[in-house]
Amino acid sequence: MAKTDFWDDTEAAQETVGRLKAVKSIITPLTELGSSGEDLSALIEMAEEDESIEGEIRSEIQSLEKQLDALELKALLNGPHDSCDAILTIYARDGGTDANDWAEMMLRMYTLWAQKQDYKIELLERSDNSEAGINSAAIAIRGPMAYGYLKAESGTHRLVRISPFNSEGKRQTSFAAVDVTPEVGDSIEIEIDEKDVVTETYKASGAGGQHVNKTDSAVRLKHIPSGAVVQCQSQRSQHKNRAQAWKMLRAKLAQIEDEKREAEEASKYQNKQRVGFGSQIRNYFLHPDQRVKDARTGYSMGDFSKVLDGEIQGFLDAYLNWLAKGT
Repeated sequence: MAKTDFWDDTEAAQETVGRLKAVKSIITPLTELGSSGEDLSALIEMAEEDESIEGEIRSEIQSLEKQLDALELKALLNGPHDSCDAILTIYARDGGTDANDWAEMMLRMYTLWAQKQDYKIELLERSDNSEAGINSAAIAIRGPMAYGYLKAESGTHRLVRISPFNSEGKRQTSFAAVDVTPEVGDSIEIEIDEKDVVTETYKASGAGGQHVNKTDSAVRLKHIPSGAVVQCQSQRSQHKNRAQAWKMLRAKLAQIEDEKREAEEASKYQNKQRVGFGSQIRNYFLHPDQRVKDARTGYSMGDFSKVLDGEIQGFLDAYLNWLAKGT
């Protein structure tokens, strides 16, 4: 990074900076833990002469245990792409307008979580529903271990509430699906034969001005062998959207390979529930009581509002522990 030409290739430079952040996210707390251990040893020696600092020692031990627990969780992020940035896509599923609204609520939830982690967020694609909410949206979340944490969110999320779109005030169940892929850089080889990819262009929807809506600037790619489909409309330029769509396709194929690897490992444990895009993983209840419960790990929170405000780290950590116990 100290080389004078480091920033000549901006994309490669940013990838290197991202790798550095990922390494520091492990090395820094490990170093701090070692220093804290040395401080504790010094306190214990002092306690032999001064029993009054026993309380301080107990407090220091509790602090060390928390640091160690957090570090052990990070050690579980050892998949081939766990250190990568993440591309998170949300789709409204069954439930009509409620599902569209629910999808937008989830988009906000993940955006707030990313902000709490001091991650960067980029909107890649958004399709608004004519009545309320969104049909779909894709965002890039960039930061240390973003994919490693967020891969837990792939699957179907179920919301039960009194519908604000029903004049009779009936209870409504709606669904949104989440798909999370690693944003792989050029340094990771993902072979794609261009003959296997169908490219479509179309007019972008949503915000963006007259230019976006009058020209075929949006790009959709279909990978025939795998059935993977990605699309991008965040830029005014079709060229830029095409480049981003190819990145998203590489990410999707990397995710498919990850899922194959995890499925092979999990095949030894027949009692594990199926994970991944399409399977129901979490229930969010606003009626008759307020709670959120993960169907895989059993982890739950009683404060629905906090979860929707981005307090989902507990679910992500519980998934890592659950995955480690199974494989």
